[in-house]
Amino acid sequence: MKLTTKYFKVDLLAGLVVFLVALPLCLGIAVASGAPPFAGIISGVIGGIAVGYLSNSNVSVSGPAAGLIAIILVAITDLGYQHFLSAVIIAGAIQLILGLVKAGGISSYFPTSVIEGMLVAIGIIIIKKELPHAIGYDVEHEGDFYSYQLIEADKGFFTELIHAFNFAHTGAILVAIISVAIIIAFNKVPALKKIKTIPGALAAVIAGILLNELFKAIVPAWEIKDEHLVLLPIASSVDEFFGQFTFPAVAGFLQLKVWVVGITIAIVASIETLLCLEAGDKMDPLKRISNANTELKAQGVGNIISGLLGGLPMTSVIVRTSANVNAGAKTKLAAIVHGVFLLVSVLAIPALLNKIPMATLAAILILIGFKLAGIKTFRHMWHSGMQQFLPFIVTILAVVFTDLLKGVAIGLAVSIVYNLIQNKKWKRATL
Repeated sequence: MKLTTKYFKVDLLAGLVVFLVALPLCLGIAVASGAPPFAGIISGVIGGIAVGYLSNSNVSVSGPAAGLIAIILVAITDLGYQHFLSAVIIAGAIQLILGLVKAGGISSYFPTSVIEGMLVAIGIIIIKKELPHAIGYDVEHEGDFYSYQLIEADKGFFTELIHAFNFAHTGAILVAIISVAIIIAFNKVPALKKIKTIPGALAAVIAGILLNELFKAIVPAWEIKDEHLVLLPIASSVDEFFGQFTFPAVAGFLQLKVWVVGITIAIVASIETLLCLEAGDKMDPLKRISNANTELKAQGVGNIISGLLGGLPMTSVIVRTSANVNAGAKTKLAAIVHGVFLLVSVLAIPALLNKIPMATLAAILILIGFKLAGIKTFRHMWHSGMQQFLPFIVTILAVVFTDLLKGVAIGLAVSIVYNLIQNKKWKRATL
């Protein structure tokens, strides 16, 4: 797929919106994984520029993934960071080989009901995880605020939401509400819809920064403090910037346990990528179909580069992809632009970006979550019959209350068993 500038303007703006969504996620996933925050940025930049360029998908966006947090955390603790990077390179090489032998065809076997269920579940999880941030609950900055896991084993699904209201912050709530109102207005009000140069999400970010500055000057009690803002690493010199890079240990390639981790990352990352690629194609307003084998090769190259430079492993990520589609992206140029913005932000304007309230970004993600989990999808699946609706509902519940891969596996199992039972009934009826 050739890179085109036909939709340059809309892709540029979409890339900017995805950048704003991806920035805190890159940092948050890195911290939650036990890696340096800068490692998440490296992965995001490579996922945007390198994978974005090599990918066959028009709307998919890659970067560090929440689904790999548990694997990465254990691997870094067990292997050490440099040996872990060796495992990332091994994972990338395996993905590259899988793409070359055309193993990506497995994605065509995922039922539509399971993919739709996965999307709705992710929407629900996004809303659940972002609501505390929208009301200013960040009591454990690096442990809770930047945690973006799909489900937490030590907390009930609703426990964190209820607990969060004990720590509600007026300034954060106001910023979140106004941000939501601005984004909805840009999507619904005819006069604002005509303003194509400024997307609603960008207007919300600008308003969030200005509102917080206003709080600081007029109502100090409402000021959103540093720990509730974007936290981008700031290097004071060129040497300090390059000092943030870590390189893999050559000795790691000779250790069996490093290979085991590499193979594990390759399998999980490949499955998650193929699922997200399939979901992205379903969200694409132009209904284009991506080549799964090309995507595996692109992911493989991206992970090899990321491992060499000290970054985290990456996958195609549904949150970024959803934001990309909702922002109006038409080609893969948007994904590349988001990677360029991440790179430029680290180099040029980290101090400015660190003024963005997380409540604003939470508002953007909550609206994305509502769009993914819209009632229209439930109605559509219900009218499609029980053969579609049952796996759809089971997948939603399984993903929400376990994790992405387990949930999809359970949904697939239910779909297969239900179809086998129905097929058996049909055979009996025809005898």
